[in-house]
Amino acid sequence: MAGLTGVNKSLVIFAALVVGLAGIKAASVIVIPFVLAAFIAIICNPLLGFFARYNIPKGIAIMLVMLMVVGVGVSLGGLVGQSLTDFSQHLPEYKAKLQEEFIWLVDVAGRYNILINKEQLVSMFDPGKMIDVATNMLTGLGGVMANLFLIILTVVFMLFEGPMFSHKIHMALDDPDMKMKQIDRFLHSINSYLAIKTLVSLGTGLLAALLLWILNVDYFVLWGVVAFMFNYIPNIGSIIAAVPAVLLALITQGPLIAGIVGAGYLTINTVMGNIVEPRFMGKGLGLSTLVVFLSLIFWGWLLGTVGMLLSVPLTMIVKIALETSDEGRWLATLLGNGEELEKQQS
Repeated sequence: MAGLTGVNKSLVIFAALVVGLAGIKAASVIVIPFVLAAFIAIICNPLLGFFARYNIPKGIAIMLVMLMVVGVGVSLGGLVGQSLTDFSQHLPEYKAKLQEEFIWLVDVAGRYNILINKEQLVSMFDPGKMIDVATNMLTGLGGVMANLFLIILTVVFMLFEGPMFSHKIHMALDDPDMKMKQIDRFLHSINSYLAIKTLVSLGTGLLAALLLWILNVDYFVLWGVVAFMFNYIPNIGSIIAAVPAVLLALITQGPLIAGIVGAGYLTINTVMGNIVEPRFMGKGLGLSTLVVFLSLIFWGWLLGTVGMLLSVPLTMIVKIALETSDEGRWLATLLGNGEELEKQQS
């Protein structure tokens, strides 16, 4: 009987989870701007701390931060929007040139008795779609930013409520004496992760844009922004960001420049991702590589481009929530990277 009760409880929890996810998916028009606003608020929070050190009133500090965000966003959005529009107009021409390059490679391979069916290769592997992935995601994020006024207003209220957020969570979880240090550690980890990740992503985008500008690759500002934003996506984001720039260099300037661009991206991402970021972030937030990749797919399906960008912080929220529950701790262990197991064995 107890087993049956356990099964029924599991079914109820699973059903509630499915209903909740369906509700989030149906209300994504409202949920996505809210999630993006929370992301922006967390990034802007260190700036408020900087202004507070100079005794600048909180209201004025928030106004200055928002003016900076809006100024940079509008200026960059104008440049990127124009570049994206111009690039989209030339996209059919670029796709045709890409197919010509791949057909030429097939002909070269045929001279060395490597026989490949041209039509089958083009049908199975359309190089133009590799460019579409980056541009479509950027366009999708631009659609979310159409609710700019709502996002900014939400960010302002979040920045005002920020200092009380930790206390509210403790009270909501019936911990008025602040004994659950795990909550504070989690909030600090998320703040640190997003702040460091933003600075690293900004450096990655600037270096990528500078590289493309030096090599005279078209739309270098657009690809710099793509490199900045896709760096938030773990594991595969940097690869996706590099593909359009490399392919564009290939069809406009030849294999040599394309090879230099690819090598430059590889160097930038290796240095920023494997040297600079770990130095400031440490071992990260304790998620396994497989979970990071699966969370990218899941949150991307649920919340679109914004979900992909925030897949790691959102998964960490789920993991920490499971850790606070005795019934969900086993699942939190599966989401982890095995550090807890190694500590127990040692």
